[in-house]
Amino acid sequence: MLRGRYEHQIMGDSVFSHILSYTSAACDARMAGAMIPVMSNSGSGNQGISATLPVLVFAEENGKSEEELIRALMMSHLTVIYIKQSLGRLSALCGCVVAATGSSCGITWLMGGSYEQVAFAVQNMIANLTGMICDGAKPSCALKVTTGVSTAVLSAVMAMENRCVTSVEGIIDEDVDQSIRNLTRIGSQGMNETDRVVLDIMTHKNC
Repeated sequence: MLRGRYEHQIMGDSVFSHILSYTSAACDARMAGAMIPVMSNSGSGNQGISATLPVLVFAEENGKSEEELIRALMMSHLTVIYIKQSLGRLSALCGCVVAATGSSCGITWLMGGSYEQVAFAVQNMIANLTGMICDGAKPSCALKVTTGVSTAVLSAVMAMENRCVTSVEGIIDEDVDQSIRNLTRIGSQGMNETDRVVLDIMTHKNC
C-alpha cells in the first residue's frame, strides 16, 4: 500500500516513505506467518523490527558507514531494553511504540544529534504516543508499527531543531529518565484496568 500510487502523490519517493514501507511490510509479513527470521528485542520480533529497520533504512539512504550503522543500532536497541526493563514483560501499552522510541534515538544520532538532542527525541516520543494500547499480536500491528515509526522520524527531526515537549506539559519531566519512569509507571500500573477491559472485549466478540 505504501509503495503504491497514493504514496508517491502524498509522500513522494523519500527516505521517510521508505522507512515506513520497509518497516510496516516486515511486520505485516511476520504477522502473516512468513518464515523469515527477524532480530528480536525484549522477546518481541515486532519490537526488534521497529528498533532496527528505520535506523537501517535511514543509514543506508544517507550513506552512513557500517560503524555508524552499528553504533546507531546499538543505541536504538539498548534504549528499548532500558525502557522495557521497568515496563515489565506484559503490558497493555503497545511495545512497538516503545521500540520506535529507540529507533528515534538512533536516527537522531545518525543525523549528528548530541546527547541532549537524543534525549529530546525520547521526550517527544513519550509526550506523543504514551497510551497506545496493545490488543494482541496480529496483522494490524503493522499499522501501529507505522504510526510509531512515523512519529519516531518526526520526533528526531524536531529534536535536531532543538524542539522538545517541556516539563510543564503532561507527564514529561525535565529529566528524561524520569519521563521514562513516568511512561513505564503508566504502562505497568495505570493500564491494568485497560488490560482487563481489552481482554473482556476480545473474549466476548461474536466472531
